[in-house]
Amino acid sequence: MPRDIPVGNGTLLVTFDKGYRIRDPYFPNVGKENHTEGSPFRFGLMAGGRLAWSDEGWDLKLRYLPETLVTDVRGAHPELQLEFESHDCVDFHEDLFLRKLTVRNRAAEARTVQVFFHQDFYISETDVGDTALYDPQLKALIHYKGPRFFLINVAGEGFTGVSRFATGLKGQGRDGTWRDAEDGALEGHPIAQGAVDSTLGVPLDLAAGGESTFFYWIAAGRTHREVRLLDQLVRERTPEKLLERTASYWRLWVNSEDMDFGDLPPDIVTCFKRSLLVLRTQIDDNGAIIAANDTDVLLTNRDTYSYVWPRDGALVAHALDAAGFFEISKRFYFFCKDVIREEGYFLHKYNPDGTLASSWHPWVKDGRPQLPIQEDETALVLWALWRHFDKYRNVEFIKPLFRPLITRAAEFMDSYRDAANGLPLPSYDLWEERRGVLAFTTACVWGGLDAASRFCLAFGEMERASRFRVAAEEVKAGMDRHLYREELGRFARMVTFDGDGRAVVDPTLDSSLYALFAFGPYEARDPRVMATMKAVKDGLWIKGNVGGMARYENDYYYRVSKEVTGNPWFICTLWLAQYTIAWAQTEEELRSALPVLAWAAERALDSGVLAEQVDPFTDAPISVSPLTWSHATVVQVVMEYLEKREGLKRCESCGNPTYRYDVRRRGPWSRPDWIIPGS
Repeated sequence: MPRDIPVGNGTLLVTFDKGYRIRDPYFPNVGKENHTEGSPFRFGLMAGGRLAWSDEGWDLKLRYLPETLVTDVRGAHPELQLEFESHDCVDFHEDLFLRKLTVRNRAAEARTVQVFFHQDFYISETDVGDTALYDPQLKALIHYKGPRFFLINVAGEGFTGVSRFATGLKGQGRDGTWRDAEDGALEGHPIAQGAVDSTLGVPLDLAAGGESTFFYWIAAGRTHREVRLLDQLVRERTPEKLLERTASYWRLWVNSEDMDFGDLPPDIVTCFKRSLLVLRTQIDDNGAIIAANDTDVLLTNRDTYSYVWPRDGALVAHALDAAGFFEISKRFYFFCKDVIREEGYFLHKYNPDGTLASSWHPWVKDGRPQLPIQEDETALVLWALWRHFDKYRNVEFIKPLFRPLITRAAEFMDSYRDAANGLPLPSYDLWEERRGVLAFTTACVWGGLDAASRFCLAFGEMERASRFRVAAEEVKAGMDRHLYREELGRFARMVTFDGDGRAVVDPTLDSSLYALFAFGPYEARDPRVMATMKAVKDGLWIKGNVGGMARYENDYYYRVSKEVTGNPWFICTLWLAQYTIAWAQTEEELRSALPVLAWAAERALDSGVLAEQVDPFTDAPISVSPLTWSHATVVQVVMEYLEKREGLKRCESCGNPTYRYDVRRRGPWSRPDWIIPGS
C-alpha cells in the first residue's frame, strides 16, 4: 500500500496509507525509529450512531497544497452525509505534526458528529514497556518510553485540550481502545502500561449544512518537558499560524532556484517540483538519504527500505546538486566520509544513524573470503562528488573530504582490479542479485577513477592524478575487450572469468546498461552504445497501454505476469529519457525525450508520489512508495534536459546561449595556471 502523502522536516517524518491513516511516524531520524512498526493510527467520524473509519466507505482524495509539504485531503461519505477537508504538515522547524480538520454536515437536519483519533504507538519499534496516560494539567494524552515522548492534543473554537479519551491494552486477543469508540463512548481510563494504545474523541454540534473546524497535533520529543513546551508553543502561536508558516516555507524552498523551464509541459514541471519536495521528506538532517519509508514491504520480506544505500544516496545527491540544493547534498557526503571503511569501500547499506545495516551479501563463499560489496556504491559517491565540486567550486567544503573519502576510495578502486585484464574484481550488482564483473559497475568505477584523477589534479596531487587516470584507461580497455561482445553486437550485462581466464558471458538485456554513457566511459553516440541501447529498448519496453521499461529480461521481483518480461520501473524508464537527451544534437531530437518524462508524470499518484514499479496492466503502484530514487531520477532528467536545451540554443552571431536555466551554472573546470605544462 503506497504512502501517498509523506510530510516531514528532516527529523520527524509521518507517512499515510491510501486510507488516510498514519502508518509510519519516524523520530528522531528519518527512517529510524519507526514508532508504529506500520500499525495504523485510525481516524473516523460518527453520526447517527454509526462510525466510519477513514478506510471504510469514504471517497478519499489525497493530495498536497501546490508547491508545499502540506496535505490537501478531501473525504466524502454519502451514507453518513458527511464530508471533511484536512490539511496536515510537520512544522518545518519544530518536531510537531499538525492537522487542521473541517467537518461538514450534508444532512438536512442538525446533528452531533463525533471525530475519533486513535494512536497505536510501538515506541522505539516495540510495544514492550510503553505507557499511555492522560495528563490533566495539560489536558493531553502522552505516550512515552525511555527518551521518547509523544503528546497528543486538540483545540477548536471554544475548547482546548482533550476531554474524551481512553487508554488501554492491545494485543493478545485485545483489539485496543479504537473498539471502545465504536459505541460512541470512551471510558476515560487514565493510564495503561505494556502494549498500549489510546483514542480521543471530539464532539461537534453541526447545523444542517453547517461545518466546524478544529486542530489536532502530536508533539515529539525526548522528555516530558520537551513535548510540554511544544504543546505550549502550539497554543500560543496557534496551529493555524504554524500551518501557514510551514506552507510558506516549502513554497519558498521549492522555488529558491529561479529556473526557466522553457518548453517543458506544466505537468512535468509539477512532477519535478513535487519530486524535490518528496525527496526532502526522505532525507535526514544528518545527511542520511533513505531509499524509502514504507513498511508494507514487511508483508513479503521481514525488512524494509529504510536504509542508506550509498549508490542511491549518491544519485539523489547528484540530482539535488544539479537542481541547486547543494546544502542538502553536502551533508550526505560528510555522512559518507564517516561510514566508509578504512580500506576504502562502502558496505552494502547503513542505518539512518550511520550504523551498519542488515545485509544478505556473504563474507565467505566456497570457503574463501570475499568482499560483501557492490563496488558501484563506492564509485558513484566519488562520481557525484566531483560533479558537485565542478559546479560549486566550494574548496573549503571539499578539503576535509579529500583524504578520508576521495583518495581513500580511489586507492581502493585502483587496487581492487584484475591485473590480467584491468577490470574491477567481482562484486554484487546494483540489483543485489548476482556477483561478477558488471557493465554497470565497471562504468561506475571508470567514473569514480576519472573523478578521483580530476580531484587530485585540482589539488596538486600529480602522481595520484596520473595513476588514477591510467587505471581508468585500463578499466575502459578491459570493457572494450571483454564486456563488448562481437557475437551479440552490443555490450553484455556481466562477465565472469573461469580458472583459465576465459570470459563467461551473461547476455541478459538489462536497463542498467545505460551506465555506459551516463557515467562517462563512452559517448551516447558511440555505435556500440547505440546498438546496446536499441536492444535494451526493443527488448525491455512493455508492450501494451501501460508501457515503460522493465529492469531486465524475466525480472522476478514482484512480477505480475509471465506475459511480460517484468514490471515497468520509473528509474529504468527515465534512463531511456537520459539516453535520448545525451544522444540529441538538435532541439527536435531533444524534445523526443519529453514523452518519457510525461510517462512518469502521468503514472504518479494523485499526490504526485512515485512508486518503485507499476503494474504492467493497470498502472497501480507496486513495491515501496514513494521511492526516493524514482523522484531523484525525475529531477536529474529534467535538469539534464534543461542543460542540453541551453547548449543547443546559441546565438548564431556571438555563440552565447540564448536560454539560461540555472543561476549557478559555471564553465567546465580548467587546470590551474600554476601547474607546469606536461607535469
